[in-house]
Amino acid sequence: MQNTRDQDLFTTNINQNLRLEGTHVILEAMTMDHIEGLNKAADDGELWKLKVTSVPRAEDMKTVVQKAIAQGEKGQQVPFVVRRKHDGKVVGSTRFYNISARNRNLSIGYTWYSQSVHRTAINTECKLLLLSHAFEKAACISVQWHTHHENTKSQKAILRLGAKLEGVLRNHQILDDGRIRHTHCFSMLDEEWPASKLFLQQRLAAHA
Repeated sequence: MQNTRDQDLFTTNINQNLRLEGTHVILEAMTMDHIEGLNKAADDGELWKLKVTSVPRAEDMKTVVQKAIAQGEKGQQVPFVVRRKHDGKVVGSTRFYNISARNRNLSIGYTWYSQSVHRTAINTECKLLLLSHAFEKAACISVQWHTHHENTKSQKAILRLGAKLEGVLRNHQILDDGRIRHTHCFSMLDEEWPASKLFLQQRLAAHA
């Protein structure tokens, strides 16, 4: 059956040892050896102070990385470290999560970057690598994103990609500091990917 073959393709191409490489960045499988690099990346801009993106403090990074790796081993997530190619420096993190081989879809999130690489080619190429792999290698039929209701910057960026707002989960989460998060849910279909790919390629060329 075609769907069974596509599920096998998905499973083969979405795994914990995944490595994606572009011109500017390498997305490599997260390991315990990355803790120091991730702490330095988070220190660039004191990212743990952000209210709309969850970035661990240094004392919490080990636990966060251990949990991400454990979820990767269970096939629930594929956590990446973002490494800048020209100097090998770790500049952030991202991951595939909510992975469903049966339904051939997944989510992209847990994304953050050092402040010094904001408005550079890093984020654009990461999106291009992740989405290209999801739709073209793993035969995804849908990719989703979930954002904090106050993270309007990310919401606008996701919409610019060509994704659609599916709705808002109200009172979705109680955060560690007691605040309540409403989650904005977005998706992109495989048929919408070619236009998004062209958009990202043009943005990447503009950075160059």
